[in-house]
Amino acid sequence: MKTVYFDNAATTQIREEVIASMVEVMNGSYGNPSSSHSFGRSSKSLVESCRKSIASFFNVSASEIIFTSGGTEADNLVLRSAVRDLGVKHIVTSKIEHHAVLHTLDQLEKEHPLKISFVKVDDRGTIDYEQLESLLKGEQKILVSLMHVNNEIGNLIDIERVANLCKANNVLFHTDAVQAIGHYQLDLQKVSVDFLAASAHKFHGPKGVGFAFIRKNTGLKPLIFGGEQERGLRAGTESVHNIVGIASALKIAYNNLEKETTYIKGLKQYFIENLSKAIPQVKFNGLSANMEKSTYTLVNICLPVDPKKTTLLLFQLDLKGIACSKGSACQSGSSQGSHVLAEILNDEDLEKPSIRFSFSIYNTKEEIDYVVEVLKDLLET
Repeated sequence: MKTVYFDNAATTQIREEVIASMVEVMNGSYGNPSSSHSFGRSSKSLVESCRKSIASFFNVSASEIIFTSGGTEADNLVLRSAVRDLGVKHIVTSKIEHHAVLHTLDQLEKEHPLKISFVKVDDRGTIDYEQLESLLKGEQKILVSLMHVNNEIGNLIDIERVANLCKANNVLFHTDAVQAIGHYQLDLQKVSVDFLAASAHKFHGPKGVGFAFIRKNTGLKPLIFGGEQERGLRAGTESVHNIVGIASALKIAYNNLEKETTYIKGLKQYFIENLSKAIPQVKFNGLSANMEKSTYTLVNICLPVDPKKTTLLLFQLDLKGIACSKGSACQSGSSQGSHVLAEILNDEDLEKPSIRFSFSIYNTKEEIDYVVEVLKDLLET
């Protein structure tokens, strides 16, 4: 059976070069980075070299990069400490954020006297920037948390505009950039983001490692206590091979960014054009068909299918060897539908199947031809 992997927004295949770098570390640099002997110093040197390498891509200080287990932990670290330690009393976000943000805020609201405001989004998932600006007025300390690239519909926010609004109003700005890092360049000296979350497995690195960018002198405090690792902000022995893996994956991603972006953009455009010809009634959710206002790595489609057949469609695609997603992989065990689509689609379209297809350098136009043919056949039966 032919197999096609179009679920790269959920996770990506690890590059062979990254695997090789990690294996080398696991074989030869197994010392604890906190140990004072030569084995420990060797591991510590690797960790700090990786930290400097990652920092260089964002034009920040190495001390502002804190390694975590991934984007979810980075989001939790920032949001929880902002409320607990920085005196934030009001958080402005949107209802189409990742659950790593929304569920954390739900819990914080139970634990602290916290006001949460949701900026409006239209039926294409675009935030209301004028309303956002109005929400930043007030005497309470405010933090804005808006994701750079939406993981389900691919919408890009104008991150520089949001950063400038926050800076002008003396408001802290956190962005979940998990779907953006490794795919978009971001100079954090020019874009005044205070906090950022990233995860290696979204750009062909290993699972279980990510980082938080924490701008110096913000006063953030740890979420996990124990040792003094990670500048005292994240206790626990560093996963050296994973840290080498994320640094290696990021370096390759940015060194090849122009070439790989062009290739993946071509795949997305090819998918949109051919699917639209094969199934003229197909709709593209959010701005995912807009090559300028959405990420080049994914599309989210709504298919003209009888609602009774909706639940079987992903199963049928899986039987054909096609891996895709109805939304975030993090909620695949949930019986509820996508909270993002529930916010932007009308009731009629919510009853129809919506599917996210996400692309990488390992995909081909031949695979797209196969997927389009299968979708057309399934809709005709």
